[in-house]
Amino acid sequence: MPDDPFQTVAERTLQRADVAALSELRIPQHVIACDLDEADLSGLDLSGWLFERCSLKRAKLRGTKLERVRWLGCRAAFADFMGADLSDGRVQSGDFNNAVLRRTTLVSASFAGCKLTGADLSEARALDCRFEEVLLVSAKLPSFSFRKTTLRKIDFSHSDLRKCDFRDAVFEDCSLMDAALTGSRFEGADLRGADLGGLRLVDATLFRGATISRQQAGQLLAELGLKVR
Repeated sequence: MPDDPFQTVAERTLQRADVAALSELRIPQHVIACDLDEADLSGLDLSGWLFERCSLKRAKLRGTKLERVRWLGCRAAFADFMGADLSDGRVQSGDFNNAVLRRTTLVSASFAGCKLTGADLSEARALDCRFEEVLLVSAKLPSFSFRKTTLRKIDFSHSDLRKCDFRDAVFEDCSLMDAALTGSRFEGADLRGADLGGLRLVDATLFRGATISRQQAGQLLAELGLKVR
């Protein structure tokens, strides 16, 4: 929690004018169970705010300053965060499916126990961005860096992971099933905790320098009709 005192706003329907007036107070707001569906909050400074159990479906937050913002149990399906600054923020137990996070700043941001199915994180600045127990099914994360991170319970099934950096990453109970991995790097990665279903032997060269299990090796060699005993 930020050190600054919060002002509480609860169970209201908020439009841009309401949120803009609150932001001008320069006091972090604790927004609880409020309806912000389709609200246009683009360009506002909401740094340090806490949103809890709020609905922001199809809300527009383009270029919004959201540094240190906490999102607890919020629903923001199809929300547009393009170009927003979410540095040092935290998304926990929320549903952000199909959210647009293109060109966002995610430095030291974290996502835990939430859904980002179909989300677009293309061109995001994501130094030290952390994910744990997150659904990233069919998400777009081209050129994203996961280098030297531990990935726990991340479902990347069918995601666009082209040219991602997974060097020295550790996968624990994750899935890369049918993900697009062209150009990605896995040197030093530990893939024993990843589901590699749908991977063809021709794609195995991507994992040069990575560690896989005997079972995973058997699955790859099975394509050639070979059996590992």
